[in-house]
Amino acid sequence: MNPNKFSLKPGSISRYFILLIVVLLVTLGVTLQSAVNTWLKDKSLQVVDVAQAMHKRIETWRYVTWQIYDNVAAAPASASNEIQETRLRQDVYYLEKPRRKTEALIFGSHDSSTLAMTQRISNYLDILWGAESAPWSMYYLNGQDNSMVLVSTLPLKDLTSGFKESSISNMVDQRRAEMLQQANALDERESFSGLRQMEWQNYDYFTVRTTFNQPGHLATVVAFDMPVNDLLPANMSVDNFRLDNDEQAHLKTTKNQSESLVSIGFNGGHIEISVPVVTTGMKLVWEVPTGTMIMETLQNVLLGVLLTIGLIALAIFGLITFRQQPSRHASDNAPASNGKELQALRALNEEILSVVPLGILVQDIENNRTVISNKMADNLLPHLNLKNIISMADQHQGVIQATVNNELYEIRQYRSQIVSRVQIFIIRDQDKEILVTKKLRQAQRLYEKNQQGRSAFMQHICHALKGPIDALAEKASGLQTPEHLALADDADRLAHLVDEMQLLNMLEDDSWKSSTSCFSLQSLLDDVVPAILPVIKRKGLQLLVNNPIPATENRHGDRETLHRMLLMLLHYAATTTEIGKITLDITQDEGMDDGLIFRITDTGKGISDDEVDNLHFPFLNATTEDRYAQANGLTFFLCNQLARKMGGTLSIKSKNELGTRYTLHLQLPQEGKQAVQEQEERLLDGVVAMVDIASRDVRNIVTRQLESWGASCVAPDEQSSSQAFDIFLTDNPSNLTASGLLLSDDENGLRKIGNARYRVNFNMSNAMQDAILQLIEAQMADDDTQASGSGVSDETAQLHASGYYALFVDTVPDDVKRLQNESQANDFLALAQTAHRLKGVFAMLNLVPGKQLCETLEHHIREKDAPAIEKYISDIDTYVNSLL
Repeated sequence: MNPNKFSLKPGSISRYFILLIVVLLVTLGVTLQSAVNTWLKDKSLQVVDVAQAMHKRIETWRYVTWQIYDNVAAAPASASNEIQETRLRQDVYYLEKPRRKTEALIFGSHDSSTLAMTQRISNYLDILWGAESAPWSMYYLNGQDNSMVLVSTLPLKDLTSGFKESSISNMVDQRRAEMLQQANALDERESFSGLRQMEWQNYDYFTVRTTFNQPGHLATVVAFDMPVNDLLPANMSVDNFRLDNDEQAHLKTTKNQSESLVSIGFNGGHIEISVPVVTTGMKLVWEVPTGTMIMETLQNVLLGVLLTIGLIALAIFGLITFRQQPSRHASDNAPASNGKELQALRALNEEILSVVPLGILVQDIENNRTVISNKMADNLLPHLNLKNIISMADQHQGVIQATVNNELYEIRQYRSQIVSRVQIFIIRDQDKEILVTKKLRQAQRLYEKNQQGRSAFMQHICHALKGPIDALAEKASGLQTPEHLALADDADRLAHLVDEMQLLNMLEDDSWKSSTSCFSLQSLLDDVVPAILPVIKRKGLQLLVNNPIPATENRHGDRETLHRMLLMLLHYAATTTEIGKITLDITQDEGMDDGLIFRITDTGKGISDDEVDNLHFPFLNATTEDRYAQANGLTFFLCNQLARKMGGTLSIKSKNELGTRYTLHLQLPQEGKQAVQEQEERLLDGVVAMVDIASRDVRNIVTRQLESWGASCVAPDEQSSSQAFDIFLTDNPSNLTASGLLLSDDENGLRKIGNARYRVNFNMSNAMQDAILQLIEAQMADDDTQASGSGVSDETAQLHASGYYALFVDTVPDDVKRLQNESQANDFLALAQTAHRLKGVFAMLNLVPGKQLCETLEHHIREKDAPAIEKYISDIDTYVNSLL
């Protein structure tokens, strides 16, 4: 019999170990899952028990609540018992009684019937709470006289000694507010509070409030504070429980459904177990950190888990050990294969030597034996004296030149670091390298000649095209028909393309020169906006220019080149954007001294990576096309080259369906600091501007401009309706009812749209300045006109003649103040009533302007437009003051 017949091979043992490891891992996972499920089921059952106990307590005290209201409180008063009460504080009375299990307080004015009712309720609760050790409290909001009764097992008389300073004051006020809210709720007979904690008694409770409606009287509300500490298990902290509203309470009707409706979920790093409290519309939630569950689960199965992990480690060790065994057996067969490997290695070395374009010779000098050589070295070896070559190479840093058959060779000699008697020779054919070098120089000269010829060709053809294209554009611009306007547009694009081709040619032959000057960045932007505005308006886009750099700050740089780059990038962004906005932001470059960042962002569909590659070569890939034109393939390359010439960089980042961002970094040194007088004397010092702008981006741009000119900016929600302002700016045409500026991004500059009303482009600083100055001049002219008129208007005279002037003075200013207060409280219902009453007063006195202001105010109140409401309240206040 073969003794190895039943032996296990190393591969089989490895597979057995892998199978054992997998089984142990599955066992570990099943153990942990079972432990977690057991822990969750145990905690769920405990929470269900607590919820059922709370349900039983609620049902019990529902019955007690009806008994108190129907029988105890409604029982006739007993004349034989003399009831005494003690006044502790103003409107706070203490009921004197012999049995002191419960104490009672009465809050508010009351009669003897309320006192008798309080004694009956207290005696009834003495019986129910006689054996209770936890604090219990009951609140009775009497609908007969609006008094409030507090009956509790707490020492109320002692606690009330410092009533105004004690916590019981806050508790009573809170309960009164809750019960009044409960009484006013038409569709809610019963309500519950969440879990609360009374700090000085260290117990938790929840409140049940029940409303009883009485015809002809206010509703009566009875509330009980029910403790919960005695219902909770010892191993579950009350801090982890809470009561929440159950949105699916209508689906949970029976007590038997509580266990089946247990919900277990994860909320962030916490685990929640929720159980509905039947017939209450509430659910009990127990929430603990997930780490608590993990720690408690591991404590139960720690020994088994450690044992399983130890077995896994032992199995891995055995697997690694047995896998290393075959290497020892494989060494026995190594000598048989050494011969074949050496032969293959020698053949590989000979192949490498044959393809190397150098002569390689390894010579054993002492034995005069060639160790390794290739074909080139074999041809030269008979003509070489190796000993002389070694001697000469040692004198010339291991490099010599030798001539064989009128051919020049370079020989490098190295001494082997492994075998000292072996020398290594590297032979290079110098004649072939000189020939290759000559060919390369000739090719370089030909390339430079072709480049010069192409540059001259581009220069001449651009010069030849420019004249006819400019003439065509000039003729087409003189005609006003739509066909000729389109022709003029195409001619302008061709003229710009020829100019850009000329610029490209100048950049390639280094004939372009930068023209540095001192300029204002804001004035440059004021020139860029009108130039790009027709393209923006044609596509219905919004343009936002955000420049926080002061307008008085000058920079040194090439103004015309920067102007051209911004226009080209904005044109490209407009072409690739179908809807949305284009934003130009200028910021300081923190990583570069005197550096600025020009960032153009659009909301288009984005551009492809192939299109971005046009940065490195013009027209390398196709560009985006819209319904008007195709994006210029020269734009990226020209802007990149111009930015490099100015010492900056251009980067483009695009995301599909999100838009493209063009970032231009330039170094524009700042001129010397401005004088202090220029900073102190600003254009709008002392002017208050009301900024009613819905768009946050536009509001930031306009506010920054106004504040840089010295104005103080206020918003409608930041000031009262009576606050005065000098100028009014808005982007909503319906809000511009008086003098002011209507802000827009598609206006060519400044345009008058009415008396002391102008429409202006907020992106143009010079247009904004002109509009504000003209608005101030118009307002000053109106003030002078009003000052030169009669002292008392016809309406004022009419008011005096009506005989109601005194009544007008006593009532109308109060109503105006009431309008202001109700507007600040956002009480639109009361605001509408007051405005309607004022409109009636103005109509009765035939004061038409006041009536019209009130009618407009009612319209804005119905739309709940808070800024317009405050504005018209201010106009009404101004009108009333003028009448008085």
